[in-house]
Amino acid sequence: MGTPLKDRNRAEHKRYKEDVEREGKSFFPYAVLHDSVISLLVVAVIIALACIWYYTADGTDAGILGPWYTDEADPGTIEFVPRPDWFFYFLFYLLRIFKWPESVVLGTVGIPTILLILLIALPFYDRRPERRLSRRPVALVAAILVVISMGVLTWKGATAKEALGSELIAAGTIDEWAERQGFTGNEAAMAGATLFAQSGCLNCHTYLGEGNGNLGAPDLSETGASDRGIEFFKSYVSNPAQYGNNVMISYAYLGDENLTNLATFLDASRGGE
Repeated sequence: MGTPLKDRNRAEHKRYKEDVEREGKSFFPYAVLHDSVISLLVVAVIIALACIWYYTADGTDAGILGPWYTDEADPGTIEFVPRPDWFFYFLFYLLRIFKWPESVVLGTVGIPTILLILLIALPFYDRRPERRLSRRPVALVAAILVVISMGVLTWKGATAKEALGSELIAAGTIDEWAERQGFTGNEAAMAGATLFAQSGCLNCHTYLGEGNGNLGAPDLSETGASDRGIEFFKSYVSNPAQYGNNVMISYAYLGDENLTNLATFLDASRGGE
């Protein structure tokens, strides 16, 4: 029978201690000195980058590393699509693969957490002394697959196309909606459809194949089929919280006329052809 794993580990540890005593260097001052030098270099690089950023830029005029600050945000813009930082692209793209609500938790929480646990536990379940990559094919292939997967998901997330309200209007999408839903000529519904596209509703909802189904927001293509009426939709959009929806924001700031148009559009949305 071979030597038990525990005995082999003890022998390896004993040889390691003997090698350190025979050939190694003490923690102080050698390791302390090395760590201190590297730390100073890192701090120096950070200070240098901060100086380059500050002295090459001027207000909103960008320098080598960007501007000091950008223009004040416009809460009424219809051209801006909020996006995460680049290092979260891979995670946000998973939202396009794992749809809400059935499997989104698996894609955004389950899989990353399982992989992280396996990585943290690696030193405990892989006790082999061999460190050559050529003799550890499973670990090598797993590492390569993880890097490739995150790279592809990051690239897909960075290049994913988001629908802008202005683009939908320019492409005649509103007229197409009206024709399919049967509210062509209804000025209030047409104005509500335009407002629906411009107000960022498609960032969460979907409508006749357009938009993104995020955060559990439903498809509104057939919402008018419930026959709840214009006043109900107007009230709901004004204060979703009173109907138990604490995720959707209130659109009361749009004003009474806009809310009426938006509610008319929703009431006229009955599924299309």
